Amino acid sequence: MDYVNAFWVGGLICALVQILLEKTKMLPGRVMVLLVCLGAVISFFGWYEPFMEYAGAGASVPLLGYGNILMKGVKEAVSENGFIGLFQGGFKTGAVGCCAALVFGYLASLVFKPKMKG
Repeated sequence: MDYVNAFWVGGLICALVQILLEKTKMLPGRVMVLLVCLGAVISFFGWYEPFMEYAGAGASVPLLGYGNILMKGVKEAVSENGFIGLFQGGFKTGAVGCCAALVFGYLASLVFKPKMKG
């Protein structure tokens, strides 16, 4: 049942984002920022953990999950370091995901020979 919940929740998130892209004039970058911020807000209120327990990877893999990870890092850093943790926490927890995106993007560019759009 875990796989089914992950599939339908992740699919629903992706479908809603696709509808948002198709029906509005929002650019993909802005929609991605919206998803990260929405994940952080949901995490702030404490609703993301129960959601992730139910949906598993369907909730943790989309950009909502990245916002949750950033907020968790900020919460931990603030509890340890006070006000300065607001600036440290997101960088510590988000660094792995950003680094992986850069490394795998570079490796993909070596394999697939990217071309500039003209």
